[in-house]
Amino acid sequence: MKKKKEIENLEDIQQMVDMFYGKVRNDDLLADIFNGVIKDNWPIHLEKMYRFWQTILLEEHTYSGSPFAPHVKLPIQKKHFDRWKKLFFETVDEHFSGDKAKEAKLRATKMAEMFQLKIEYFQNKS
Repeated sequence: MKKKKEIENLEDIQQMVDMFYGKVRNDDLLADIFNGVIKDNWPIHLEKMYRFWQTILLEEHTYSGSPFAPHVKLPIQKKHFDRWKKLFFETVDEHFSGDKAKEAKLRATKMAEMFQLKIEYFQNKS
C-alpha cells in the first residue's frame, strides 16, 4: 500500500492537480465539457490550477483572477458538481493526508457549492 503524504509544496499541488484532471478528462460525465472548453489548452489550464491551489493551500500568492467567470455559461448542473467533488475527494484521499488535504476538500466543497448556486441563478435568470 502506497503511503499517503502531506501536501507541503508546489510539487505536491502539481501531483494533486494532474491526477485529478487526469480523471476529469476521462470521466464519462465531465470529459466532454472540460475537453470541449479547454481544447488544446490543458497545459495553460493546469498551470492556472497549480497557482490557484498553491495560493489556497500553501498561502503562496501566485494566483490572481476570478475563478467563477469562466464557468458561468457552462451547461452544468448539480450532477456535474457532485461528480467533480467525488473525483476531487478520491484523488486527495488516494494520495494525501493531513490538514492540507482536509483543507483542499473543504475548499473544493465550498467552491463547488458557491459555483453551483451562482450558475443556477444565471441559468434561471435567462
